Amino acid sequence: MGVERRTVDLSTYPDLVVIYLGMRVNAWTGLKTVVGFGPKIDAAVAAQPDGLLLHESLIYSLIPPHLGMRQYWRDFDALERWARSAPHRDWWQGFLKDSGGTGFWHETYFMRGGVEAVYDDIPKPIGMAAFAPVEPARGPMFSARTRAGRGESVVTTPRGVSERELYE
Repeated sequence: MGVERRTVDLSTYPDLVVIYLGMRVNAWTGLKTVVGFGPKIDAAVAAQPDGLLLHESLIYSLIPPHLGMRQYWRDFDALERWARSAPHRDWWQGFLKDSGGTGFWHETYFMRGGVEAVYDDIPKPIGMAAFAPVEPARGPMFSARTRAGRGESVVTTPRGVSERELYE
């Protein structure tokens, strides 16, 4: 008897977005930060945000501790709407002020083509940063939407942190 192979029909998800996220411990204080996020993330997922199709927790490594998740979103607008609202917006604002001894990254893949990524306080290149040229996330490279070439946002909620607020 051979291997039972299966595939999926994604035709009802033409705008599907898959995002991998990770939080890496950079200092001992980062252990507390990472452990503290677990219940917050669980609660956010349990609230069933509009457009989130599936959330899976991942362990990238134990030494150093590097945890993450993979999420499937109906479309980028739903993902962006959630990212610009509480609790995510508050988490992001806090992280950008103080990473709590951690580094954070995400890579986003679009069903209709395109990829975008950001790596914040990640000391050793991982993912696409390990083989592609790395540049500062400034100007048009500051936001996920513009890195992905997705044009103007239809989400009217302001960003969690603007580039000007972060660097001034």
